[in-house]
Amino acid sequence: MVWITLRTTTRWEAELMQQVLAAYQIPTRLLDLGSVAYLGFGSCAALQVPSQYQWTARLLLSPLEEDAEALE
Repeated sequence: MVWITLRTTTRWEAELMQQVLAAYQIPTRLLDLGSVAYLGFGSCAALQVPSQYQWTARLLLSPLEEDAEALE
């Protein structure tokens, strides 16, 4: 199985994204990238998913698009 890294971020944020994907039954794994401080927010981790789930996971974790008229 080929795993794709979706994001490298702080450990707590990666765990939160992992919970979102688990709710949609998308398998994930977290790779601990060490105890080096990541912008002062703790350790760094990489969130990975199997390659066949990468686009679904990217859509689920992407920010919502806002209607341009609603912003005016």
